[in-house]
Amino acid sequence: MVSFLNLEMKRTPDESSLILLDEQSSAPGTERTLAILELLGRHRMGLSLTEIARDLDLPVNSVFRITGTLHARGYLQRREDDKRFVLTNKLFDLSRPQVREKSLVVCALESLKGLRDQTGETVQLLAGVNHKMTLLEQCISTQPIKVSGTVGFQVPMYSCAPGKAVLANLPPQELETFFATVTLKQFTSTTLATREALEADLIKIRKRGYSLDMSEGLEGIQCVGAAVMDEYCYPVAAITVMAPAFRLKRDQFEKVGRLCMEAAENIHRRLLA
Repeated sequence: MVSFLNLEMKRTPDESSLILLDEQSSAPGTERTLAILELLGRHRMGLSLTEIARDLDLPVNSVFRITGTLHARGYLQRREDDKRFVLTNKLFDLSRPQVREKSLVVCALESLKGLRDQTGETVQLLAGVNHKMTLLEQCISTQPIKVSGTVGFQVPMYSCAPGKAVLANLPPQELETFFATVTLKQFTSTTLATREALEADLIKIRKRGYSLDMSEGLEGIQCVGAAVMDEYCYPVAAITVMAPAFRLKRDQFEKVGRLCMEAAENIHRRLLA
């Protein structure tokens, strides 16, 4: 099964309050380092040394030492123009999923390229993280008008084709946990924002083997997806074809769905080879 580093901040009941650092902690340096990483994870445009110290109520000297170490080890970058610190992709790279000690991305890359060449559309590989789908890799469309994402970007599982492909293949207990944890929201007029509607769609996905996103997350973008299974028949990831709705139409869904299933099966075989 797949695991990622969880950089989400543990908040107090007051959602606006920041993490409180326990000065009596057995490892205050570790607490402060993690707090800085979590803070920068919420401020993707970066923060200055003094802003970090102020927001976390830490001595500037302590922040200077910690950010210096993180910068030297490649976890932070400091922009030349405004001297703000921003996270690099190093933590994400360390936590990329593996199956049988094989990189999921490496095993999938050939299939991603093949599916992109077959369809001419953007193809992506995503995995579930805290009830969201995280983009691991993509091969961008060859079309003049195309859609794509940024590696590391997250989307709700229930409003995208790859997420629904994973949900449809989860063990019943995990699916029940998902519904007990996640609040379904309406993003577009076609979002399946009730448990009844989503469960009905998951039944269809299990029967045909591929999932559909009918502009459920973003208006004008449609996707087809299929789950990538590990040796225990657990959905470790999903592959998806995404395109503008004017080009990826209903009469193409079955053909693209079959191609997604073939690509997912090829990735599965490479992982277990």
